[in-house]
Parts: sequence; C-alpha cells; structure tokens
Amino acid sequence: MRRLYESSAVKRDDDDPTKPNERREDPKPEALRSVPAKGLSNLIIPARVGRWGIRIRVSANKSEYTQGEEIPFEVVMKNSYPFPVSIKTQSPIYWMWDIDGHVEASKVSVHKAPDTTDEFVFDRGERKIFTKRWDQMFKVSRSEWEPAPPGEYTIRAAINAKKIQWEQSFKQAIEKIGGKDNQVDVTDQRLSDSTTIHIRS
Repeated sequence: MRRLYESSAVKRDDDDPTKPNERREDPKPEALRSVPAKGLSNLIIPARVGRWGIRIRVSANKSEYTQGEEIPFEVVMKNSYPFPVSIKTQSPIYWMWDIDGHVEASKVSVHKAPDTTDEFVFDRGERKIFTKRWDQMFKVSRSEWEPAPPGEYTIRAAINAKKIQWEQSFKQAIEKIGGKDNQVDVTDQRLSDSTTIHIRS
C-alpha cells in the first residue's frame, strides 16, 4: 500500500491544481498573436465543425514494461485548421486521462469538478503536448494505493468536451427509429485516443 502523498500517479500544476501539468506548446504564429482566439472561434466556427479539426494522439515510449516500472506517456493535441478553435468543456478541467476507465488511475472519486463550463482554446495549427507518468498503482481509498497486477492495460486521454445539441438530437432520433434497445454512442471519437501497454511479471 502507498499513501497518496507518496505517489506520483496524480500530478497537478502548482499554480492551478485543476489543470493537468507538464504542458508544452508550440509558439503562436506571429500573425495571430493579437487575434482573440476564443472570440473569433465562437463567432464564426460552429461547435461541431471546430471539433473536427482537433486530433489527439496518446503514446507510450514502449509497449511492454516490467512490474513496478514507471510508465511515461505523452498526449498530443493538435488543431489541424488554419484558424483558431475553441471547444466548450464541461468544467475548467480541460482533459482527463484514465487507465482501463479509472480516471487518473483511481478506483475511487478523484475530485469533484467545478460546476462551471469553460473553453479549451487552440490557436491556428497549435499543438499542445502533455507528459504524464503512471507508476503502476491504482488508488483504492483516499490515502492508499495498490500495485497493478501483470496484464494488459489501456491508457486513454480525452478532452472533457461539453455535449452539443445535435449529438443528443441524433441519439434520440436513432433510438426512436430502432427502439430504446438500439443504443448509439455519439461521442466524437476524434476528441480522444488510447494506447495499450503490457505489464509483465
């Protein structure tokens, strides 16, 4: 067992604990340094179109690790459009990562996100790079961690995007045609990515 303060599985930015840390960003194009990206995006770019330009890639430095070995991984988010894009998020936490569906490798609630929306802004052609590390530990209580047993694990990252109206309307239309049992996932898969690693004993 390990206490929370002894683990590096959850890391936060010292200045703002609600934002992921260790971010590197490409320099802004000189021509757009004075352009208000958020205002421009909201004014002329429909939400669904703006999302189409964002690509996410999750990668680890190798596919297999020994038990107990720290696992570094990188999350790259890129705006492929030649104009700024703003994505409405469900909270000021712009994106999250998880291990096999456990947010920040925690099997218990990590934190309560503020009940306010926000916007994740990308300048034209901007690429954001985040680096994280998983120490093969799962949080099982407020102060205890357990080691992950050998096996296969999926590391996933996703933008905490707010659902837009057309997604819900589309879902309701499909279910109306095919019945309630005809479930459909309308989440924009371009706003998430994952990679699989293997832990050997």
